[in-house]
Parts: sequence; structure tokens; C-alpha cells
Amino acid sequence: MFSRAGQAPFASRAGARTGQAAPLGRTVRGQSYGERVTTEKVLSPAAGGPALPPEPCYPLAGLPQPLAELEFVIVDVETTGWLPDQASITEIGAVRVSGGRVRAEFCTLVNPGRAIPADITALTGITDAMVGQAPLIGAVLPRFLAFARGCVLTAHNAAFDIGFLSAACAACGAGWPDFPVLDTVTLARLVLGAAEVPDCKLRTLADFLGAGTVPCHRALPDAMATAEVLQALLRRLAAAGVRTLAELSAAASPGDGPAAEPAGRPPGDQQAAG
Repeated sequence: MFSRAGQAPFASRAGARTGQAAPLGRTVRGQSYGERVTTEKVLSPAAGGPALPPEPCYPLAGLPQPLAELEFVIVDVETTGWLPDQASITEIGAVRVSGGRVRAEFCTLVNPGRAIPADITALTGITDAMVGQAPLIGAVLPRFLAFARGCVLTAHNAAFDIGFLSAACAACGAGWPDFPVLDTVTLARLVLGAAEVPDCKLRTLADFLGAGTVPCHRALPDAMATAEVLQALLRRLAAAGVRTLAELSAAASPGDGPAAEPAGRPPGDQQAAG
């Protein structure tokens, strides 16, 4: 559930956190091709939610803060195909969440350096014309990694999204940061029973858990839907008395947890996570 991308459960640490949230609706970075970071939107009822904790240094065995006080960056990528060595990223969307609130959003199209197949355009709506003036991944990655610094990196079927992001870092000659990584597919399989949901596809979970955002094969809406699913699952864990990563790790001990996720999925396809 929690792992260093592509490695054993639980990453060693996260880096230092950055700053406080900006005022409601303020754009703190933007460019004409669509990259933006906006801040402070309520994700779930959390009146008087907890203040952001001070800058931490997280140990290997788990983060000391309660889950409700951690800061997450939920990311989704759209791509030109299935596998990182055969396809490229066309869009990155992410939301930074703490205390039940979206503190910031990150969204940008990415020029993949290759044509987008027609079936992928039909699925995502992203065309060659849309990405023609977008930045290359080498220009986008430093900004995304700065946005995610110090957070628990979260994705739905994380092997796919983190696989593409880490492969892009390697292709650019950059190291992949030592993020703790949380997969909401695995978390859902731990928290929800088979009688509650027939599968753990993002659309299924979003519908069942009452997410206000409908997954639509675009990076930012799908990241937002995943963030809402994450918060609903964390509330269930809290109600069951699981409030820290140590407790969560014990609940998902080897042999007791859900099955491992496949390494890939169709680009933009939440149906493959079932």
C-alpha cells in the first residue's frame, strides 16, 4: 500500500514541506498552455480543520503524524500508450491536500514529442494540436516535483502514474525523489468489502463514496476524484480506529492485504484498476 515507487513497502522519508496555502482562488503560477497552481478549495466537510503541521522528517517505518494531519499530493497522468518505454506523458494533474482541503492544484499539458494515437485522443480528448505548444517533460518535471515535495505521493493504480513519472525523470537524467507512495486501489481493497463494491475502478469508488468529481480521463479531474476517494477511505479508517501509518501498515501486513496491482493500465483508463 505504502511503498517506495517500485520497491518494498514504505518509503524512507519525504523532503521538507513548502509554505502555507495561498488565499482562496488565487493563482500562484500559470502559463498560457494551461499549467496552473490554484489554492484553497474545500474537499470535504472539515470546519476548523487542523492547521498545517511543521516541517517534518519522516522515518522509514512510518510517518509519526496521524493520517488526518499528513499532506498528500494526488497525481494522475495521461499518456500516449501503456508502457513508459513505449509511450510518453501528455498531461499531469495533481492536487495537494491536507486537513480535508485542497491546498493547491497543478495541471499542465505536456508535449510528448510524438503523435498521439487516434484511440487515445478519442479516450482523453487530448489532441496533437493541444500539446503542440505545451512544454516538454524536462521543463515540467522540476515544477511538479517542487509542487509534490514533502508529501505522500498518491495515485489510483500508482504503478502506472509513478512508473511514467519516474521513467520520465530517468530519461531526463534526473533522480526520482524518495517519496512515500500510496495506492488508493490497494487502500480501497483493504477498507471496502466485496459486498460493498464490485471492483476498485476509480469510477466505481467515486460513485460509491459520493465523490463530487466524475472521472473523465483527464488528469486534473481524475486526480481530484482520487483525492475525494482517498479522503473518504481515510475517514473510514479513522472510524475503525486506524489513525497512523504504523497502524495502517499493521492492518495491511503481508499475506493479509489485497492482491498486488498490475504494472500498467490503458492511458487515462480507470477501468483497468478493478
